Amino acid sequence: MTSINDKATALLQLHQPGNPVILPTVWDAWSANLAAEGGFAALTVGSHPVADSIGKPDNEGMSFEELLTRVAQITAAVDLPVSVDIESGYGQTPERLIAGLIEVGAVGLNIEDTVHSEGGRLREAQEHADFVGGLRRAADAAGVHIVVNARTDLFIKQVGDESDRVERAIARMKLAAEAGADSLYPVGFHSDEVYQRLTSELPLPVNAIADPVRGEKASYASLGVGRVSFGPLLQAALAVRANQLLARWV
Repeated sequence: MTSINDKATALLQLHQPGNPVILPTVWDAWSANLAAEGGFAALTVGSHPVADSIGKPDNEGMSFEELLTRVAQITAAVDLPVSVDIESGYGQTPERLIAGLIEVGAVGLNIEDTVHSEGGRLREAQEHADFVGGLRRAADAAGVHIVVNARTDLFIKQVGDESDRVERAIARMKLAAEAGADSLYPVGFHSDEVYQRLTSELPLPVNAIADPVRGEKASYASLGVGRVSFGPLLQAALAVRANQLLARWV
C-alpha cells in the first residue's frame, strides 16, 4: 500500500459501526512497528503520548512542526494508514494543517473543540463545525480524502448541565457531520445507555476511547461503535509494566 489516496480510502472503509476499527495510539516508530506487527490495519498518533515522548506538555505544549517530525518517522516505519491527533489545530489554518499532514504521509486527523491557545475555551458548536468544514475543503482541494474525526470535549470538561449534555453533544456533532466530518468522537467513558444513544442518533461512525487493559472490542461492537482508540492509556499501561520490571533492579 503505497498511494496516499489508497491509504485514505482504506482508513475510511475501516470505519464500520458494529465492527469497529481498532486504532492503537502510537507515538514513535517503535510503538508503530509494535502495533503493525500485532496485525492492526491502521494506527493513530496521539498528541499526549508524542508530547510525553519528546519532553513537552500535552495541550499543544509542542508545536505542529514537532508533531509532524514524529509523524514522518512513523509513516516511514510502517506501511499503514495513519491518523494524527492535531489537538485544536496548533493555531494553524486548515490549509496548513492539511498540507502538513499530507507532506508526512498521514491520511486522517482528530480535531478537538478545546482551544488550548485561548485558555482552554470550548469552541462554539458552529465555530467548531466551521473549522471542520475548512479542513474538509482543504483536503478536497489537495485531492486527498483525509479522514476527519471531529471530537467534542463536552463530556470530559463537564460543560453545562449534565441533564442535557448528551443532547447538546449530539447537536454539536451533527453540525460537524454536516460540515464534512467522517467520524465523531464524544471523548469520555460513557454508560452503555449513552453509547447506544450516540451510535443510534448520530449519522456517522462513533469513535470510543478504550482502556487497552480492561476494555474489550466485542463490548464496543455490541454498542454500535465504529472506531476505537486508546488516547494516552496504552502508553500509560506500558509504563506501569516497565516500572514493574525496573523495580526488580533498584
